[in-house]
Amino acid sequence: MPELPEVEVVRRGLARWVAHRTVADVEVLHPRAIRRHLAGAEDFAHRLKGRRIGEPSRRGKYLWLPVEDSGTAVLAHLGMSGQLLVQPHTAPDEKHLRIRVRFAEGPDTELRFVDQRTFGGLSLHDTTPDGLPDVIAHIARDPLDPLFDEESFHRALRRKRTTIKRALLDQSLISGVGNIYADEALWRARIHYERPTANFTRPRTLELLGHARDVMNAALAVGGTSFDSLYVNVNGESGYFDRSLDAYGREGLPCRRCATPMRRRAWMNRSSYFCPRCQRPPRVSS
Repeated sequence: MPELPEVEVVRRGLARWVAHRTVADVEVLHPRAIRRHLAGAEDFAHRLKGRRIGEPSRRGKYLWLPVEDSGTAVLAHLGMSGQLLVQPHTAPDEKHLRIRVRFAEGPDTELRFVDQRTFGGLSLHDTTPDGLPDVIAHIARDPLDPLFDEESFHRALRRKRTTIKRALLDQSLISGVGNIYADEALWRARIHYERPTANFTRPRTLELLGHARDVMNAALAVGGTSFDSLYVNVNGESGYFDRSLDAYGREGLPCRRCATPMRRRAWMNRSSYFCPRCQRPPRVSS
């Protein structure tokens, strides 16, 4: 599933090609693609037709297109395989095209939502005074947000009394960090994923946040992480950060720091990758 860098890459592409254009028509080609819009496909299309799209926005992994002068926004759920593509009108339809949005002016392009597994979709929601779709108002700010409060995060981390990777993936505590970038940040900080949060010092928290920012900014610089063709930017291009990963997906390969073979452990229906020497597990109290 796309994490913050991948979603930000898509947001930037939409800002270039979709922002401030007027919707001429919306075509819903698969009902599952708008299942979160409870009023249905006809209502979704009707409420967007003739409206201008504002500047695309993001919080953590969540991406939305504000609808100008309406108090609403189109929230995009990319799921496991959702893609927002900007294509010429003349381009052949993709095999898994689910929604098409045509525009009344601007470049000879349209916005397409393509989703092979149909876990994602688009939906229209009212927005809060801060401009967030109301259904994601509980989502915390992400580490790349200029208004992210490090001190509040540290205090919440200490109160949470959980383990550090669980905390990093808790979107109500800090958003945008998924399994890949959690493993990468923890490797850089030399922290085991099961370390309890209750004993984190403020300097240790700030160090970990710094590593999380660094790894996500590095991923952004090369278009994000693509392990297959399902994550692409709006032009259909893959990201290249998978070639620079230090932890995730490197089971059995030498740690880039100490040459110890990296390990993988099953964790919460996912996998955790770590160095058994650099990231020693916490001691178990007897």
